[in-house]
Amino acid sequence: MRSLDTLIVGAGAAGMMCAVEAGRRGRRVLVIDHASAPGEKIRISGGGRCNFTNLGVGPQAFLGENPRFATSALRRFTQQDFIKRVDAAGIAWHEKTLGQLFCDGSAKQIVRMLTDDMAAAGVELRLGVGVQTLEVEGDGFRVRLSDGSRITAASLVVASGGKSIPKMGATGWAYETARRFDLRVTETRPALVPLTFEPGLLAETAPLAGLSVDAVVGHGKTRFREGLLFTHRGVSGPSILQISSYWREGQAITLSMAPDVDVFETLRAARAENGRQAAAAALGHITPRRLADAVLARLKIGGNLGDLSDKALRAVDQAVNNWTLKPVGSEGYRTAEVTLGGIDTAALDQKTMAVRDRPNLFFIGEAVDVTGWLGGYNFQWAWSSGWAAGQTC
Repeated sequence: MRSLDTLIVGAGAAGMMCAVEAGRRGRRVLVIDHASAPGEKIRISGGGRCNFTNLGVGPQAFLGENPRFATSALRRFTQQDFIKRVDAAGIAWHEKTLGQLFCDGSAKQIVRMLTDDMAAAGVELRLGVGVQTLEVEGDGFRVRLSDGSRITAASLVVASGGKSIPKMGATGWAYETARRFDLRVTETRPALVPLTFEPGLLAETAPLAGLSVDAVVGHGKTRFREGLLFTHRGVSGPSILQISSYWREGQAITLSMAPDVDVFETLRAARAENGRQAAAAALGHITPRRLADAVLARLKIGGNLGDLSDKALRAVDQAVNNWTLKPVGSEGYRTAEVTLGGIDTAALDQKTMAVRDRPNLFFIGEAVDVTGWLGGYNFQWAWSSGWAAGQTC
């Protein structure tokens, strides 16, 4: 029976960050993961360049039953703190839009930075191994691993993530473990995920498949302005992924696909200048022609601008910049970037990420009911929550 100070289940962003911090405190740390390689979500993120944080990280960018729970960890280990580590590792990076930071090279550099830091801190990493049995033993834990080995650990850190992208090995193990210790798990659902249409609406938008536009997508009072992509299943793109965290089945979203243009006034001016101009051509100066054709077809409007009344032009304006529609679902965990919901933060200490009634049991990262916007926010939550737990576990 091997004795450890800290067992961390999950070699993702949060787990490895926690391991580095615990190892640097002199703790005997073992990190296990049933995957064959560490940091797989890091590796595939950002198109292989890893959107590792965001300059605008703050509590406003997080969802959950208590989104301000994340504030303590985010303030104690900030995006600037992580950037310093990236710089120290010699990893070149750049800022894209909206404060998003990406590696100039491969996302594997971030994985290597973390595994190198773990090795330097004396942390052991074992891959292709999972937890077979878990028992409480005194003030600690007795664990049997899937390879048959047995260990005891004074502290257990659950960093095994949520349900998103099951083909990469995602499971609900963190939630099962939480329930075993009588911890509440809030409703979980796919987040940062494409939305799907019912057959009728899908047939209507089929000619737009593959078309991308700059758009403002809204749900209630929430708005995101980023790219919108029509697909053969529905809609995707950054703006849709963002709004998917707020949307629920049966609810509508609103698309504004020429957000900087007063379509009615622009078309009315074009009509006054040249009433013989085709309506599709005029609208095609405002939106991509494929979108213009689809909008007019949906409204059953054709002919020249001079043939169209103000009422018709206002209908076009509404169809372009206030199109309200109801998706029927999402593409699910298969393509969701993260899981919304998770271990109820009411049971956790916001400074340490430990269970309040069991201070040697920790939950960090995506497993917790803290979900960030698209754009590096969820990675920063992983770094910050991992760091926080690593100071104590």
